[in-house]
Amino acid sequence: MIRWGALRAIRSPRLVAFLLGAFCVLGFAPFDSTIAVSPAPTFSLAGLFLLWRGQAPREAAWRGLLWGGGCFLAGVSWVYVSLAQFSGMAPPLAAAATVLFCLYLALFPALAGLLFARWQSHTGRDVALFGGLWALTEWLRGTLLTGFPWLAVGYSQTPPSPLAGFAPVLGVYGVSLLVALMGALLASLFLGRWRQRRSWLALSLILGCGLLLRYMPWTTPVGEPLRISLLQGNVEQSVKWDPERIWLSIDRYLGLAKRNPAPLIVLPETALPLFFSEVPSEILKELTDHGATILGVAVATDEGGYTNGAVALTPTLEIQAYAKRHLVPFGEYPPPGFAWFFQFARIPMSGFTPGSPLQAPLSIGEQKIAPNICYEDLFGEELLPGLSKATLLLNLSNTAWFGDSLAQPQHLQIARMRAMETGRVMLRATNTGMTAMILPDGRVAGALPPFTSGALIVDAQGYQGLTPYAQWGNALALVLSILACVPAWRASRIKAKQTQTL
Repeated sequence: MIRWGALRAIRSPRLVAFLLGAFCVLGFAPFDSTIAVSPAPTFSLAGLFLLWRGQAPREAAWRGLLWGGGCFLAGVSWVYVSLAQFSGMAPPLAAAATVLFCLYLALFPALAGLLFARWQSHTGRDVALFGGLWALTEWLRGTLLTGFPWLAVGYSQTPPSPLAGFAPVLGVYGVSLLVALMGALLASLFLGRWRQRRSWLALSLILGCGLLLRYMPWTTPVGEPLRISLLQGNVEQSVKWDPERIWLSIDRYLGLAKRNPAPLIVLPETALPLFFSEVPSEILKELTDHGATILGVAVATDEGGYTNGAVALTPTLEIQAYAKRHLVPFGEYPPPGFAWFFQFARIPMSGFTPGSPLQAPLSIGEQKIAPNICYEDLFGEELLPGLSKATLLLNLSNTAWFGDSLAQPQHLQIARMRAMETGRVMLRATNTGMTAMILPDGRVAGALPPFTSGALIVDAQGYQGLTPYAQWGNALALVLSILACVPAWRASRIKAKQTQTL
């Protein structure tokens, strides 16, 4: 059996770590549809487990940093498109900002490597330690400084992955825990250190339970399906904010609404680049000629600020509203100490005020629709407080900021995870793609091609009830991750005390 010494023969393990990080991206959309590369995150983490074993904490941290650099530079480089192409930042500054951002994200796998090297015991406890640390540091990345959980490895396990069955129970971080455990188990088979039968049994148990859980009906239909027309105008970002061309957006969306009537018509985030109070009343009347309309639009507040939100209108122009709660740092507000950033980037309407954490869903017919705006659907736990009253989820996005990049299919994959976690249909209305309807089991029931103008007309069934994840949030995944780390941590503490005694 090949042992760890064979892997040490590789001349540049740090380069291998970087390449393994880049390889991990092949497990995410749009590459995940190719079966040959869909398990890429599991194999990538198996390689990282091998690279960390037997290393000093400092070296393991370096290898974790380089793994993260490869992963995020390959998978989140679309940040450069937003900064350079649409925000007006000079290309060298945009490139530097993108690299620094990716290096910040890479600090979290570096932290996992540091702790793994300190607590490793060269026994089967290392498998659990690896999985637990990975999930905990991903959760930390998704929480610290408002969080950025993009490319958490759990997102790669949307259907047809067997691990998708765990999403309604454990959420994305719990699925990440299982991906990392499977990677470490595969690495242990390669090492030949522990009983192979036990490793195969654990792998089979994880996959088998995931397959069984996929058939669990966590939520039940409620009310009659609602016919909805999701509009995608495909107005170019470079002209959208030109004051002299505002009517291009208005005419585009009015035309789509007239040609694609439905009891509910949905326009995406900032479809009309105006404050709600600035939209002419005759335009609102035309939009609501055939039924209710939900409009992604900025709303001025009484205090002189403005919120990014959604406004629901009836044909009699009765209003319901939602204000975005989780704002995008730099894009929607300047973090403390970073006001200088906007001297280099020209981002329209970048001083939003956040909405209340708990807001009532929008009532449309028999359905209760809980909106979330663009970036908000990255944070699954934040969608839960009002979920018991909501029957449908609706994401309104302006993904034109990221051009023709990996951001759009990756964002759709994130929305699929939210549908599975909550047991709700997730509707998406976007400016340039991907406008879609996602079923509670994570399957995409329909989607418009990106960078096209059109409407997706769907019959959306509402659901009621709460999944285990909707009741517990991330708590169960975090508890399991901590418990996975405890045996190795305790063993390392005992060993340290014995060493001191000697």
